Order: sequence, then C-alpha cells, then structure tokens
Amino acid sequence: MSDDPRTLVSTEWLATHLNDPDLRIIDGSWYLPDAARDPRAEYEAAHIPGARFVDLDDVSDSRSDLPHMAPPPEKFVSRMRSLGIGDGHQVVIYDGMGMFSAARFWWLFRLMGKSDVAVLDGGFPKWRDEGRPVEDMAPVIRDRHMTTSRQNQLVRDVTQVARDVKLGERQVVDARSPGRFRGDEPEPRPGLRAGHIPGSRNVHYRSLLNADGTMRDEAGLRAAFADAGVDLDQPVVTTCGSGVTAAILSLALERIGHRDHALYDGSWSEWGMYGDLAVATGE
Repeated sequence: MSDDPRTLVSTEWLATHLNDPDLRIIDGSWYLPDAARDPRAEYEAAHIPGARFVDLDDVSDSRSDLPHMAPPPEKFVSRMRSLGIGDGHQVVIYDGMGMFSAARFWWLFRLMGKSDVAVLDGGFPKWRDEGRPVEDMAPVIRDRHMTTSRQNQLVRDVTQVARDVKLGERQVVDARSPGRFRGDEPEPRPGLRAGHIPGSRNVHYRSLLNADGTMRDEAGLRAAFADAGVDLDQPVVTTCGSGVTAAILSLALERIGHRDHALYDGSWSEWGMYGDLAVATGE
C-alpha cells in the first residue's frame, strides 16, 4: 500500500521529508510493565533526528482512574504546544516496537480533529535496521498555535458499548491476544475478570502486522478481519486492554477505507472491572 500522510508512511517517505520545515516527528513509545523498558531513556539515548518524546500517560485524562484515557482538548493542546506541535504541521509518530503505541497517538490526534498525522510503518526498529540517521539531542522547540475540533464519533464510552452489544448495531472487535480474549490467560492488570465483551470478535493486533512490524497490505488486512467474522460493510467499535492496541485496528480500518469506526476508550480495563457487565469466555 502506498504512503499516506493521513494514516501510514514508510521509512523511505520519512527520510525524504526529514528536513521539511513543517514536519514534526513524535517518539510515542510506551510499553507494558512486563517489557521492562524505559521509553524516555531510550529516546534520550537515540531517536530519529528532530523527534520529540511524548509520554502517553502525560497526555491522558488525569481525572480518570482508568489508564491513559483520552484527555480534554485543552490538555492535549497544552502538551502539544509545549513540544512545538501545532496547526499546519505534518505529524509522523513512531514507537520502539515497530507498531504498538504510535497508533494510539495517531487516534488521539484524529479525535482532536487533526488529520495530517501518520504512523511510521515499522517504527524505530525498521529505521535503525536500515541504517538511517539517529541523534541523542533534543530539538529546539518553537511554540505553534493549535486548534482542535473533537470528533466525538471516533470514541465510545461504556454505556454506548453496552447499548451496541444489546442492540447489535455495531460490531465490537477486540485487539487482545486470543488467550486473553478466550479468558485462558490472566489479565496483566489486577482485579480484572477474564474473557471478552459478549458477541465481540477477536482480531489480535499482531495479525495485522508483517514479521518486521510493518502493517500488512490491503488484502492482508481485509483477510484478517474477514477471518474473524467481521463484516467490513458494518460499523465497528475497536477495543483491547486499555485502548492502546485497539488503535492499531482503527488505523487498519482507516487504511482500507472503512470510515465508520470508533474506539472504546475504557476497553477491558473498564469492562472487566464491573461485575454488572456480562463477560463471555471461550471462542
């Protein structure tokens, strides 16, 4: 699939545009605790030239007890302006796993009404494997005004998802591993029940990726959804453990031209916590 500055760009595209004056690069690396990796330390050691580091939890809603929920627009604007990111910029986001947390940042920008934003296909691992330049210096920051227009149709809350499940108006697609989806594997966060939202389908986010961490082509993406029983002619709600890898599904749907998708921000961190919400196990 071709480069698209609104969804996904290749390392070749980024290398060509690296010195564009209105390009802004974000290192959006974030890892689960069991990865035992420090994304900020990794950024400070080496990053793509000009990249700014953004801590996912620092641009989340601190009022919520749920992990890294989408922030209010004013907080998002404040954090981005402090990094010199604003209106008129083409944003490219990467992470240290190839394709993991960068898609969450892509979704956050889209939620805030910013469309000139793309994920780097294959991320920092592919960039380094190709011998492309890195640096350890933070860029010079110049403030840029940012306006937002929150796109509420791109996010669902627990009440809306419960209604979707009851009425069958939207398909719920879960990005977690098959073991967690079935309830065979324990949840990484304590206190959560095992299983999945009743009626949901399982498209593990890794099934959308090639071995090198790049996203599969259109035929491969469509096949992954079809194999899980997802009707791509119908609306989709993406979900996962805490709203991070669900965004990879959202990015894939956008790549294949499926526009009617929304992300359940609370995901299993919320649904799995409340005993009055039904849980299914098995396939």
